Parts: sequence; C-alpha cells; structure tokens
Amino acid sequence: MSARIALATSREVPGLLDDEGRLLQDRLRALGADAEPAVWDDPDVAWSAYDLVLVRSTWDYALRRDAYLAWADAVARVTALHNPAPVLAWSTDKHYLLELADAGLPVVPSAVLEHGSDDTDPAAHPFRDVEHVVKPCVSAGSRDTLRCGADEGARSAAHVRALLEAGRPVLVQPYLAAVDEVGETAVVAIDGVPSHAVRKAALLTRGGGLVEGLFAPEEIEAREPSAVESAVAARVLEHVGPQLYARVDLLPGPDGPQVLEVELAEPSLFLQHAPGAADRLAAAVVRRLR
Repeated sequence: MSARIALATSREVPGLLDDEGRLLQDRLRALGADAEPAVWDDPDVAWSAYDLVLVRSTWDYALRRDAYLAWADAVARVTALHNPAPVLAWSTDKHYLLELADAGLPVVPSAVLEHGSDDTDPAAHPFRDVEHVVKPCVSAGSRDTLRCGADEGARSAAHVRALLEAGRPVLVQPYLAAVDEVGETAVVAIDGVPSHAVRKAALLTRGGGLVEGLFAPEEIEAREPSAVESAVAARVLEHVGPQLYARVDLLPGPDGPQVLEVELAEPSLFLQHAPGAADRLAAAVVRRLR
C-alpha cells in the first residue's frame, strides 16, 4: 500500500486551488505517495490515517492561532507533522523577529506593542514620524497590515488601538521604500538547503486600505539572490535549523538586505517558478515518511 500524505489546507481553498498545490500533489503521486488535501479544522478528518501531514495552505489560522496550535499538537501525537508543531508555534508569532535581532541577524527594525501599551509613547511606537507599517504579530497574507505615511499618525494610532483592543499584539516597522523599485527577495530552502528564490513586487500601497480576502495578490517572478542576500538567508536558516521547508523574506535596507519574515508554517514556496523545485520538495517529503 502506498503511503498516505495529507496536504493540510483551509476551508477557503479545500481542493488546493493553486498551481503550487496541484504541482506538489502531482509530484508526490509520481513518487508513489497517495497525496490529498485535507482541511485542518475539519472534525471529520482522521489524521491518524495518514503517514505524514504536510502543512501547506492553512492561511486562515491568524484569528484562531490557539486552536491551530492545538490542532498541530494533536496531529503530531498520532502521525508525522511537518513542519513540526513547535516550529509552527514559533513561526506564527512575529515576536520571533526580536529573537533574530538579539541573535545579531539583520532584521527590519521592529517594535512590538502589547496589550496595555501606550501608542502615544515614542518609545513604544518609535516609527510614528516616518513612513511605517502596522501589522498584527500574528497574521498571514498581509491581512490587517497597514502602510502609514509620516503624516498619518492618527490613522496609524487608530489601527494600533483597534488591534490591541481585539487582543492582538502589534508589530510596527519602518517602511523600507527601496522595495517599491527593487522588490522583495524570498529565498526558499528545502531540508535546510537553499533551493530557489523569487522577486515579490511591493504589496502595500501608500494610502491603501486593508486586504479584503484571504491574502493579498502578489506579483512574482524568478530571481537569483545576490551573494549578500544568500549569506543573510544562510545565517537565518542556520538559526532555525534544517526544517523540511523554509522561506526567508528579505527587504533592501540602507545597509544591505534585512529580514522581514521567516516563514516556516504555511508559506507559498513558489514551486512553479523554479524548475525542479516541486520534485525536490516531494523527494524531501518522501524521505521523511515513517
């Protein structure tokens, strides 16, 4: 009997309705695995019936992170889960950026406002007087993320208060304007080894509102990372360890690339933009089967 693999997804995309999901499913099946999508919060799914659960498009976890992590822990007790539950917990809360900065990695300057923070305090909101970004510490797909100008302090403060009142800690970062021309570089690693990279066009527009759907549409194209970008990504990957999949998002900073996010939970891996990438991931998944 062939190994059974669940590709964990969300109710909004129950059938892996994206090119990447279908491509990976095809490559896993070509290697003899029975791969099928399964909605992570569907109570009727018997996770123990699978030999491995691969977290892929569970993009709706942000407002139910506790339930999501409880699901991950439950799945890990009955079968193999990748990435593992502790990694999902770490990666789904952007407090980890403070840890990376403390470790000496070049991270986009970041300030976290917790419940009870005074958003009028310059020490708590140090980027109010420059163009900046306000987002929840737990978020996905750029949802609830706002780009604010230096003259939009009131708009910024209102969004901070709304998030804090909803019980959601807030991450504030300066907006690195070079991304508007250069774009963002996403370096994808499989089993801890860099596989490919893409250029992501800037997502946030000046004066734009919040993302309405599950995630913000992205403009993607293949990109060869620079030597400096590759070096920064390698340092990040060394810090997080050799996970089955990882994505390191880098922005062009004034003194070189800076880490925007480290995606280890449910990232788009842009497999369709790099020949052989889906085969590499499928082979890595099969190697980890029980």
